[in-house]
Parts: sequence; structure tokens; C-alpha cells
Amino acid sequence: MKVVRVNAHAKINLTLDIVGAEGGYHTLDSLVATIALHDRIVVRERRDGAVSVRMHGMGSERISMERNNAYLAAVRFFEAFGGGGAEIAVYKKIPIGGGLGGSSADAAGVLNALALLRGVSDMGALKSIADGLGSDTGYLLTGGFARIRGRGEQVTPLTGLPTLHLLIACPKRGVSTPQCFRTYDELGAVSPPRTERVLAAVASSDMPRAASLMGNALFEAAAACNPDVASALAALQSLSPLGAGMTGSGSACFAVFADEAAAQSAARAFRGTLRLIRTRTVVPPVRAGERR
Repeated sequence: MKVVRVNAHAKINLTLDIVGAEGGYHTLDSLVATIALHDRIVVRERRDGAVSVRMHGMGSERISMERNNAYLAAVRFFEAFGGGGAEIAVYKKIPIGGGLGGSSADAAGVLNALALLRGVSDMGALKSIADGLGSDTGYLLTGGFARIRGRGEQVTPLTGLPTLHLLIACPKRGVSTPQCFRTYDELGAVSPPRTERVLAAVASSDMPRAASLMGNALFEAAAACNPDVASALAALQSLSPLGAGMTGSGSACFAVFADEAAAQSAARAFRGTLRLIRTRTVVPPVRAGERR
């Protein structure tokens, strides 16, 4: 029986600008990066045509199959490419509801694993499936640094960026993405665009300035939905990072430090009951059919 194992990496939104609306959805402009934190996907070949998914950890066992993106990714993969079946296990370490892209990462990981299992190299077809599963899923097929626009389906990979050393503070309670966007509309808040300015600072090799400009247009809305978001960001800012912000629609917040030693020192100084994760940005390995 063939077995494939892949890591499904979390992401952070170093910036998130809301730049308009299209088809009833908000359109975004965001600088994103994958981080070392990851779920583990194990896929075993089945010959009976059935698809099964077992979730392990982080409370994921309670997710119904109808709402499970890992399961939907497998079903749509076989609808597109035919044949077979798979027994899938997802071992979770990415917090749920934190804006770290865990559900999208799992879907992308399943697509990558099944592509390796079945010898599929059509990245265009895989991305089409991924884009139908969630706004981050197409990007997370490859990961790395990227600028994503629209609803997340427009992905521009970025190369040559330095590794960022991070602390992530995770409140116990997540934020509902639909509720966050509704609250954003209700508040009518206006946040200055950050993505272009951060990229300009990166292009001039001024990472301290780039980090200081990072931020998220959804922060006020997320904090209104869950006050622990504001507490998480304040706790990280008290550690004197180069910059800090919220990822996705919350609830997790991140802080950027000059190097690994600074991140380690800040982690030791951190106080509070929030879950703290020390990590770094990573570029995942090349997948089947991908070129870098």
C-alpha cells in the first residue's frame, strides 16, 4: 500500500489591506508567508474508491466531514482525476480559528499528497480545485512569501526575502471570519493601505521599517468580536519587536524580531495566559509539478 506524508504549513498575513468588493466578497491585497508551524498529512492509497479522513488534535475531531476541507479536497481531487480512493490522517498543530490558515493548509496538503501519490503534475488543475476550497488554499499549495490579491486567488510569489523570526500569541477563542467581515462593514473603519509600503521597504532592504509598517485592516473588527485579540497584540508589542500585527481575521497576533536570539529572549520575557508559539518563515519544499 502506497503512503505519502507531507507537512501542511500555516501562514501569516504580514499585511492585509481591504481594497474593494466584488461579487459580494471583499477584495484583498496582502503580503503573506508560510511559517515553520505545520500540520502533518498522511495519505494511504485505497483501492475500493472510498475516501476517509481522520482528524487528530486541537479539537479537530469535532469537525464534521461536510465542513472538513481536507475531506472536500480529496473528494474533488478524485472527481477531477478519477479512480482510486484514500485513507487520510491529519495531525493538527495549527490552532483552529486563529487566522493561520489551518483549514486551507490541510486542504492544500491533501491535494499535494494525492498529487504525489497519483503522479499528478498539473499544478493549474490543482490550483483550480484549491481556489474553490478557500481563499488561502491555492496560495498554500506552494507557500513561501507571496502577494495575494482579489479573494486570495491572485498569487504573486516573492523571492529573496529574509527569514523572519516570529512570536505568535494565540487567544483561546477564535474569531469567525464571516462575523469579522460583517463587523468591519458595520464599523466603517478606514485603514491606510500597507502592502505597497511594506514591499517598498523590503525592496530597499530596510526590514526594520518594513516590519514597523505591518498591520491588518481587520484588526479593529476582530478585536470587537473578541477582546482577547487586542490583549494579544498589546502583550507582543510590550516586548519591543520590530513590528507586530494580526494575521487573517484573527484571533492570533504575531511579532517580528531582528533575529532568533531576540525572539528567544522575548519569549522568555512574555507574561500571560495566551498560548505562545516561537517560529520563523519558511519556504516549503517543491511539490509535484511545481518549478522554482
